[in-house]
Amino acid sequence: MSNMHVFSLCSVTLALLDSANDKDPVVREQVRKSILTLGKQQPNKVLSMCQDYLVKHPKLIVGHRVVILQTIELIVKTKIDDISYPKIKSIISLASDEMTRSKDVVPDWQQAASNILVAVGNKYINDIMEEILSKFQPGILPHFFVVQTLSSLSESNVYGMVPFLNAILGTMLPMLGMAKQDNMKWVFSSALSHFSESILEYLANLDKAPDPTVRKDTFSSEIYAAYDILYCSWLQSRESKLRLTVAEAVGSMSHLMAHDKLEEQLPKLIPTILSLYKKNTEHYVISKSLCQVLDASVNMGSRVLETQIDSLLTTLNQQVRQSDSPLMAQYNAMLRELASNTFPDRLVMFVLQKLENSNERIRMGSLAVLRHLINSSTSIMESKKLLILASIRQPLADHSNKVKKRVVQVISAMAHHGYLELEGGDLLVKFIIQHCALPDTYYRPGQRPSDPEEVTNEALRSMCDNTLHLFTTTVGRLTDVLWPMLLYYLTPGQYSNATTPLCKSLTLLGTKKRASQEPNFNIDFNEHGRCLVEGAPFTRCVNGSFPFRSRGHGAPSLSLLNVISPNIHPNAETLWEKEIPALLSYLEGKGPQLNDPRQNLCKIMSSTNDQGFSSWLHGSFQSFLYRCIGVTLQQCSNKEVVQKQLQEMLISARHNDAIERAGVAMGIGLCASSHLDATLAKLDDFGKSDAFKKASGIFSLLKDKNDLDVEKMKSTLILCYGYVALHAPEDQILSRIDSDILRSISKHFNTKVRMVLIVLTHLNIFLLLKDFIKAEPTDAMRTPVRHLVMTTCANLMYPLMPRGVLVGCILEQSPEMSACQELALYKDTFNALQELLRNILARDLSPDGLQSVFKHIEEWLSSGQGHERERAMNTTAHILEFYFNNLHVKNMVTFHNLGSLLGRLAPRCTDPNPLVRRAAIDCIYTLLYIQLRYEGFSLDYKDDSVERLITLRESMDNPDHSVLYKTCSELAKIISKRLPQQQLNTLIFMLIEGLVDSQSNCSRASSVLLNTLLKNRGAGLQDLVSEMLEVLHIRLQMISEEQVKVSVAQSILILATQHLQTVINTLISYPLPFDRTISLSSSPPSISFPLQEAVVSLFPQLFSSLLVRLGSSVGVTLPKDINSSGTNRKSLTPLSVCSWDCRVAVEALRILLARAQLDHVVKPLDQEGAWDKMKDPQQHITGVTLLARAMAKHAGPRLPAIVECLCPCLNNIYECQRVTITAFFSELLNHHVVTELMMMDVLMNNMMERISDPCCTVRMLAVRGLGNIAVGSPEKVHMEGGRGGLLAAMSSGMEEKDDPGKRITLEAMSGLSKVLLYLDKKNVQLLVVYIFMKIKPFLESENDEIRCASIMLLGNLSKFGSGEPVFKDQIHNVLVSLLLHLSDPNLQVVKACKYAMRVCAPVVGSELITTMFQNHLHEDKSLHYGEFINDLTKYIIQDFPGMLNFYHITVIQFFKSSWAEVRAGAAMFIGR
Repeated sequence: MSNMHVFSLCSVTLALLDSANDKDPVVREQVRKSILTLGKQQPNKVLSMCQDYLVKHPKLIVGHRVVILQTIELIVKTKIDDISYPKIKSIISLASDEMTRSKDVVPDWQQAASNILVAVGNKYINDIMEEILSKFQPGILPHFFVVQTLSSLSESNVYGMVPFLNAILGTMLPMLGMAKQDNMKWVFSSALSHFSESILEYLANLDKAPDPTVRKDTFSSEIYAAYDILYCSWLQSRESKLRLTVAEAVGSMSHLMAHDKLEEQLPKLIPTILSLYKKNTEHYVISKSLCQVLDASVNMGSRVLETQIDSLLTTLNQQVRQSDSPLMAQYNAMLRELASNTFPDRLVMFVLQKLENSNERIRMGSLAVLRHLINSSTSIMESKKLLILASIRQPLADHSNKVKKRVVQVISAMAHHGYLELEGGDLLVKFIIQHCALPDTYYRPGQRPSDPEEVTNEALRSMCDNTLHLFTTTVGRLTDVLWPMLLYYLTPGQYSNATTPLCKSLTLLGTKKRASQEPNFNIDFNEHGRCLVEGAPFTRCVNGSFPFRSRGHGAPSLSLLNVISPNIHPNAETLWEKEIPALLSYLEGKGPQLNDPRQNLCKIMSSTNDQGFSSWLHGSFQSFLYRCIGVTLQQCSNKEVVQKQLQEMLISARHNDAIERAGVAMGIGLCASSHLDATLAKLDDFGKSDAFKKASGIFSLLKDKNDLDVEKMKSTLILCYGYVALHAPEDQILSRIDSDILRSISKHFNTKVRMVLIVLTHLNIFLLLKDFIKAEPTDAMRTPVRHLVMTTCANLMYPLMPRGVLVGCILEQSPEMSACQELALYKDTFNALQELLRNILARDLSPDGLQSVFKHIEEWLSSGQGHERERAMNTTAHILEFYFNNLHVKNMVTFHNLGSLLGRLAPRCTDPNPLVRRAAIDCIYTLLYIQLRYEGFSLDYKDDSVERLITLRESMDNPDHSVLYKTCSELAKIISKRLPQQQLNTLIFMLIEGLVDSQSNCSRASSVLLNTLLKNRGAGLQDLVSEMLEVLHIRLQMISEEQVKVSVAQSILILATQHLQTVINTLISYPLPFDRTISLSSSPPSISFPLQEAVVSLFPQLFSSLLVRLGSSVGVTLPKDINSSGTNRKSLTPLSVCSWDCRVAVEALRILLARAQLDHVVKPLDQEGAWDKMKDPQQHITGVTLLARAMAKHAGPRLPAIVECLCPCLNNIYECQRVTITAFFSELLNHHVVTELMMMDVLMNNMMERISDPCCTVRMLAVRGLGNIAVGSPEKVHMEGGRGGLLAAMSSGMEEKDDPGKRITLEAMSGLSKVLLYLDKKNVQLLVVYIFMKIKPFLESENDEIRCASIMLLGNLSKFGSGEPVFKDQIHNVLVSLLLHLSDPNLQVVKACKYAMRVCAPVVGSELITTMFQNHLHEDKSLHYGEFINDLTKYIIQDFPGMLNFYHITVIQFFKSSWAEVRAGAAMFIGR
């Protein structure tokens, strides 16, 4: 860069710096951007100028300094990689000085300086920490922004800061007690919060962390100490801001506290946090803290949390009412914690109880919670759907629009999770539509809503419009629910304001169904009854298609007409598709102008050219208007107006028009719901008028009076009475039936009977008949009441009644009849029942009609009473015969319920009652011939296989079980031959359900039928195998018959012969003891070979699953608080549970090895007692080690797949499983086969990861595994030695704090001794002294094994320390200890001392001593200790005179040794 350019840059930068404090903020911002632009080009130069400017102008005002410091921060952030290291150092020094120059807190200035340090710290964390920690000294309260900077650094550079946090926390803890001012308490609390969050983030991403050995317990004690101060002192502060920050910190720290400490604090901590809601208006931080505490307690499986659940739910319910605020996310998170498998039932019941509260805010909060539960806890809420549907009804009736808004949100959530398809879901759809029809909110002139949160009718209506649209477009499962149900709401007047959203939704639904040619697009208006009268949708659409209708009805109404035209009239479709789009374009202002749109509308209305339809069209308008009048009169309170309008309706109606006559009757019936007395009085007057005698008087006003048909007027009158009875209040109409209605109708009996029958139907006669039956005694039949009721129902052609009322009253009648009269009466009654069922079936002679009749009989087919089963079976046979005889197949129809019918009837072929057995065969015979008719065969066709049933029926008289079951098998073969494939699935599942039949004979028959069908047809059930096994697994828990259990096992084995892979895959996914019930070892010879193949192909998965299961079951005991009143409590001791569960797992593993033909593995395990050791918690690891050793020696090729299956399980949350797998892997590393099979890297990496496992046993085994590498793969040790990772990982084992028995330490030292044998000096030299220093404390350990291992390791280190002065000094430091332990009471320690001293001799620095050690110190030779010490002392005095004082002091320390032999040796040594 030329001098000119440098000068120019300096001049411009200096000028910008001078202008950095301009009064105009826009100028200041532009100056900052300009300096940043220059800084990006020449960062070092510009930073130097900024730095010099601040130094040369120490008295700059704060605002000016802040702008320059902010500019420095921006340059550092964007160009930190281009800034020289010396400049970085100077920037750090400048920012640190600027931040702490003033002892007072000057936020803008010091924050700007702090931000520079944070920006630099993202790359140069060590330099930053060196500077910051110099101002963060123990015992001195630091500057506010020193703590703030540490807090910010932990947030911006997690991986750089966490390694420093342990030391920082140790220094900070004493400072907390020194903080007296609230601002210092605040910054310390904020820092602790950020530190905790950083640690959690670091631990959550250990795979990216520079030091994977960091664990949560590293910080637990410091965090708890800090928590104690924050909770006990600072959380009680009067300062709101401080309380909130402390609460936030406590929430973050809870995850790092030891589990026992957190459990201890929860009963105090949770109520304290809940109390903060009352003390603070800012609830977000409190909720965040509470959410974190709950998360930590749920994760650790807290039991104390249950005691706090009531107060938690009460408080959350109060807070969640403000759900429109950002707090909702936090509340939802807390609810998710409480609902996630912890307390779902209590939470749901709590919410549903709160829905019953009429308080608006409580109900709103409860609805918000319910909505969240429905959306986030689908699996948990599945079983509570019906309960929720029942409970939501109360809020539906709430008058508050705020509550209604929440209800709509809940309904929307329910729609997406399958609630609206259930019984009661239609009420929720109705609620939405009702509120789509809301009128506008009325305000008086000048009036405005006083509540800012008020929900207006317009807002609620718009919300419901959108919800209905969402149902139609996004919830596919609702399509068949909404179509054609929405059409029901298109015609009633109360929903007229909802015409627009209804038409839009119906248009979308109809278009979709019409395009895909779905059968239910075509609407059968007769089938849908009075709710959907034919032509009514057309009436509403035409009425709404005029453009002046409210809420823009026109276009949506016409669009719907266009879509449903095929349902209106066959001739309408073609013309409407031409005319309606033109009208739509006109209404929407897109198409050409029409001369007279009304002409187009009339053309649409008259398009059918059909006199009948045209007359209906005219009448339907009139009919609709009459109904509108009726609805209006319902709301009218003026009795004179009601009387006058009723009179007008009766005299103005065209009684010879059936549609108009029905409209009048409906309108008057609707009016009667509010004005019963007035309506009956007016009808009575009308019936007495002269019009019924001759057309005179007032009725002379009627058109065409000379042609008036009096009979039609009578029909209108009777029909009016019918609709009055239908709509009138039930508590008022019953007393008026005889006195008013029937008396009036009786005068007009010469009218057609059909009208009378309609009236009788609407009078709810069935309710009266039901009451008659209930009043009859069940133990005898003394009166003909039942017979008369049956006859009446049959004559009136009632639809099927509720089960248990009419059918039950006959089938359940006591079989003991004392008189011939009673028997005859029963026969007559039974015949009347059959006549009724025949009449009902004749109305719908289809598979669906047959099923609707059969469902009312099937309940008694499995009754515990023989006479009830006999009567039910005879009735079934009767209706099947009637069905067959009257069946006329015109089209190819599927007999879709054949499988379900056979499944119900076939098991009854072995019923204890012989009459039931014969009737069952007759039923099956008829069913199969019905199927043949549907397949196209003629009525006189005879099928050989079906005809065999006649022969089988004769054998049913033989009560011998073997004969009956053989007959069942033959029956199954016949059914198998004739049953269509699509019916097989249903039949099989019905037979599985029959396995738990109340009659043991029938449950056995179900198993025989099932097995025979599976043998013959099971090969085609590939897609159903998993589902069948699941259902069989459930049924097995309910079956008590041992023979049936065996048959079920046989069923599974049959499936295994046909779908081996699927069966095995499914079975191994189930936990024991299910596998024990249908054990693979019980396989018969016929399928042993395919099972053998399955074991071979699935061996890795089976072996892995069983090994993990074994790990989970070892040491299992019953809970201490289990209910002692359970079954056979004495037999369920912890030992028996443990031995049973382990025994099953171990036995399964042993069988698996045998089936896999691994006898060479099983044999050594038997010899060494490995199976018993695996079951013993104390020897479990030894047993697993023996298993791994045998597998490595005799089943090497199978190991790679096993290791692959087991690796994911190392991350399981269950310690027992991780212990078992780590023990297995650890031993595998002891064998060279893992190198040959290229598994070394995988296993070693897993062991390296387990070094930081929370479980100390797993860490111990991981260290053992790393040490075993030296035996299994020495070349790998040599290769890894240069990288240092292996040594570092194993060395860390000697630093363990959480190591009660020092097992990890022992394994670390033993492993290092093995590893060092294969390392070069250059690889170890740097770590020699470090490892040596770690060894020294263990030389005097009271544990013999640790003492021995540490001495051996010391000896193995010696070959790497020769020629190193530092190592020589270390040897002299421990030489006295080694000499004295030559007299150690433990022989192995003595041998270790001899070995260590012999190999360390060359390092000591004395040829005489070296020769002496190598001649006398051999492990297998005895040593005269006194003479040896005497000679050695002379050599020490001779060669090391300057160290005599050191040796003297060292020996004196051993006078307090725990071992008498060592104390004696010390005395001898000092005396020489």
